[in-house]
Amino acid sequence: MRKITADWVYPINQDPIPEGVVIINEAGQIQQLDIRSNYDISELEIHKGVIIPGFVNTHCHLELSHMKGKVNTGTGLIPFITNVVQQRGASEATIQEAIAQADLEMYENGIVAVGDISNVIDTFSQKAVSKLRYYTFTEFFDFLQSSNAQVEFDKYKAVYDQLVLPTAHQKSCVPHAPYSVSPELFKLINAVNAGEKRTVSIHNQETPPENQLFLEKKGGFVDFYGGFGIALDGFEASQQPSINYALKYMDPNHRTLFVHNTLSTAADIQAAHAWGKEVYWATCPNANLYIENNLPNYQAFIDNDAQMTIGTDSLTSNWQLSILEELKTIAKYQSYVPFQTLLKWATLNGARALGFEDDLGSIEVGKSCGLNLLYDLNQKGELGKDTKVKRLV
Repeated sequence: MRKITADWVYPINQDPIPEGVVIINEAGQIQQLDIRSNYDISELEIHKGVIIPGFVNTHCHLELSHMKGKVNTGTGLIPFITNVVQQRGASEATIQEAIAQADLEMYENGIVAVGDISNVIDTFSQKAVSKLRYYTFTEFFDFLQSSNAQVEFDKYKAVYDQLVLPTAHQKSCVPHAPYSVSPELFKLINAVNAGEKRTVSIHNQETPPENQLFLEKKGGFVDFYGGFGIALDGFEASQQPSINYALKYMDPNHRTLFVHNTLSTAADIQAAHAWGKEVYWATCPNANLYIENNLPNYQAFIDNDAQMTIGTDSLTSNWQLSILEELKTIAKYQSYVPFQTLLKWATLNGARALGFEDDLGSIEVGKSCGLNLLYDLNQKGELGKDTKVKRLV
């Protein structure tokens, strides 16, 4: 048995424990929570800082890891997408080496589980041997072309079918974004996921042209599609924000994970909560700054009891794959978000969003959630610019 203690233990599902002790067995399973005064000091592994569960990264594109540094910052989403399409190609060896390195980087940064987008099969061999637990989202899109929905569905369904799940991993078919999925393709995706509860993610309200497309059928996406020779003759503006289109065609019986939400308002959040009982929101602050130089209004989510989670997005749109760095960005630019709230977003809420909460997300007896040490905290004992993470378990 290991008996690990620090200045504070944050179990997440209960109040923090000063000088708490976490007792784990050789398999890393939690056996007991206690306090330091009940033990001889020689029995303990003593650390300075706070102990928390392993991080859960609810949104990543591991397959794009080879594109680190290739796409300029601050361009906005539409030029960013164009650059990804134009520069995605690379040798198989380069792609696989970058995927393996990114997977290791997440592990070393205290991440225990990842919600990962897969358009192709490139990450599947690494996931089979990874120390991380993955929920793989095979992503579908047809650029609002209903006549092409079946062809595109068959193409991405073939990717989905090739993923053989390691123990404890999960997968589902998911729509890319409201601006890229037709009603017919939504129906085909829903049919695959029907019959059992899954997590379904969708990129949401990441850039002003997205809402503009649905409100007015104008703006950057009309030009973007036109540049690729894609007509939007069959598309009609709903005169509502884009999330309402997604809510109309998605299945509320699943756990639904809306990703980015940079422009989501209180009304958008309330509409989603009225639509489904298990709605989660993934924020990727460093990617939002990288692409659009903008952040969500976190107060609107807090005020509406939203179940926020944390993602890193990909190395194409980020400088690293670190949940801690995402939390530090929020703490820097929107410091009203409480420390304990941030920790819950990064752990238990993420585990719940992926359906992994039986084993991950909180320090509870019987769980094998991983343990991280946060150290070099600020004077309040909270996140500061110098705060680091060390994986203990």
